[in-house]
Amino acid sequence: MSQKTILLATRPLVPPWDEASKNFAYFLAKSITKHQVTVFTTPSPLPDLPANVIQDPRYTGAHLDFNQKLRLLNALRDHRNHFDITHYLFTPTRRNTSMIKFVSRPTRGKTIQTIATLREDLYKPSELRELFFADHLVVYSDYSKMRLEKLGFDNVSRIYPGIDLRLYQPKAKDADIMRIFGLASDDFIVMYPGEYMRLGATDMLADWLIKHYANDPSSNMKFVFACRVKHDDDAMKKNEIKRRFEQAGIEKRIVFTDTYGDMPTLYGLADVVIFPVNDMRGKFDVPLVIIEAYACGKPVILSDLPIFGEFSGNEFCVTIPRGSTADLSDKLAYLKENKEAREALGRNARTFVEQNFDLKKTVEEYELLYESL
Repeated sequence: MSQKTILLATRPLVPPWDEASKNFAYFLAKSITKHQVTVFTTPSPLPDLPANVIQDPRYTGAHLDFNQKLRLLNALRDHRNHFDITHYLFTPTRRNTSMIKFVSRPTRGKTIQTIATLREDLYKPSELRELFFADHLVVYSDYSKMRLEKLGFDNVSRIYPGIDLRLYQPKAKDADIMRIFGLASDDFIVMYPGEYMRLGATDMLADWLIKHYANDPSSNMKFVFACRVKHDDDAMKKNEIKRRFEQAGIEKRIVFTDTYGDMPTLYGLADVVIFPVNDMRGKFDVPLVIIEAYACGKPVILSDLPIFGEFSGNEFCVTIPRGSTADLSDKLAYLKENKEAREALGRNARTFVEQNFDLKKTVEEYELLYESL
């Protein structure tokens, strides 16, 4: 087997490692050993990449604004025929697809698109056929693979997005971090690693928390919104629910972590992680926050969205009807009182991730794909 040259076309690969697509591209890049890989970074080099990874400092910062997107397009144009394989790891849109086709699509070598979600809520089947132009397509779920095959694509693989299980693993609660966030050893800590504006859970959770503490003023539950503020709308929603909590007199029972770079340690604080979202529009088929929580040995409560079916099961997570705060309360109460059940779910969740989402296995599948093109 001859070594191939591969360009990973991604958003800026810079810390903090708190965003799913960026994390996955970074872990993939530093785990590939059989080929030479080029990645797009900033003038501050990443210190821990192996010798076979070349850093191209095309970006000026971490935020992918319009100017940064132009830098990406220019880099793809400059490199269009320099690589054996160009591997696109960002969500295709009408604009970026048309620009790539017009300006920077290679005429030498092969192309791969990794597609985290199909966005069937935005695009008709005819539009999806235009968005996916690469020689080979990789999707994150069997659901998306089936949908693309029904559209006539015969060049599709499903490769689950792996995570680094050496990094994401069960940890004891960090006493120093607990103090920073005002958490005590006897608190029952429930964590929501979602988003403020998207996913349709924030208002539901705010209503539920106000009602929960009104009904049980002595509750020792502390709730952690482990959500990043990604834009102004997020900031407004966060401030809105904070005001509601202050008015209800429960603000000291709620923690907001904002961006926190060490997610494994953050997961380690939780007794239960919840993800009772109402929709997944615009999000990965496989939300890596769920897989990361599983890997950290946490019991997870999910809503019953069909897309979650591939990575949920009674032996390693709890599923509740979408929007049901009553079921959320019941399941949390059960898990709170049954430590053995929490621990069993956590152990089984870790095993599930080891079998299906180990980055080593993901890298092996990508390397086999690279070799086949």
